[in-house]
Amino acid sequence: MNKTDLEALAEFRYQLRRFLRFSEDLVQREGLTPLQYQLMLQIRGFPGRNWASVGELAERLQAKHHGTVALVSRCEEAGLVRREKDPDDRRAGRVHLTASGEQQLAKLARLHRDELASLAQVFRVTRLAQFNDRE
Repeated sequence: MNKTDLEALAEFRYQLRRFLRFSEDLVQREGLTPLQYQLMLQIRGFPGRNWASVGELAERLQAKHHGTVALVSRCEEAGLVRREKDPDDRRAGRVHLTASGEQQLAKLARLHRDELASLAQVFRVTRLAQFNDRE
């Protein structure tokens, strides 16, 4: 790895952290935690459907199952999500957004999209393709 490669990695991590800080500050101003926002985003953004199981959410959040259960419970108490039994497997559950959760997610996702658009020329890993050629 040469200096240019390390600078590219450092710039990417810097821009990623800046975006994450923007996100953390934004959701906290709206009275949510970053994990609550991530949970709502992963539920609504789950591929192919508008709900997810706790196990799927744990994977998407890269969190422990029991921690995800606790997060879902806190979000349920806050009126952001609701749990339903899976009609095909009564042992399993589905986590859905409530109308309030949908509204908050829509507002926050729009602001996140706008921030990403403003970073389009900055938030790129322009030189990472070079790594495959060297290693």
